[in-house]
Amino acid sequence: MSVITRLDVARLRSLIDELANLLVDTVDGGASVGFLAPLDRAAAVDWWERRVEAVSAGGLVVWVACDDGRVVGTVGLALPDKPNSGHRAELVKLMVHRAARGRGLGRALLATAECAAADAGVTLLHLDTETDSPAERLYGGAGWTRIGTIPDYATDPHGRLRPTSIYYKRVGAGGGGEAGAGAEAGISA
Repeated sequence: MSVITRLDVARLRSLIDELANLLVDTVDGGASVGFLAPLDRAAAVDWWERRVEAVSAGGLVVWVACDDGRVVGTVGLALPDKPNSGHRAELVKLMVHRAARGRGLGRALLATAECAAADAGVTLLHLDTETDSPAERLYGGAGWTRIGTIPDYATDPHGRLRPTSIYYKRVGAGGGGEAGAGAEAGISA
């Protein structure tokens, strides 16, 4: 059974090596999460180290899923810094280790981020993902709405240009909260 927890800066720092391993596994497994394969482990560590500043500044919220103390998944919410966009957030870097897939962990991480966003007053979430990827089945099955695709948006881990699908989901009460509600409710801290 996986335990999902929100990371503060200290816990994020303590898990960087494991999170880097998860990122390398995700890219090696063919997921398009912004990196090319094979992903150098040092580059993965560096990427996660740079996330510490974003978490510290309140622009990123990260959850981690652990099985028996081992990191097996993660998801994040990137919070905008503009005054007119406090009601929305971007779901980023939903990753599940290949050895932990097929047990509902991706859906559990997604639900955790959605509930936390709604609890904080965020009413609109958005994301992008590689078109025709397994992630599309997850998002569609979880009630996200696909609004379209952008051709040749990014490369897959093997360097081939691929289209990206854009999704959104309304969360919380009616989806019409006031600007800044997420920050005021503490999700960004």
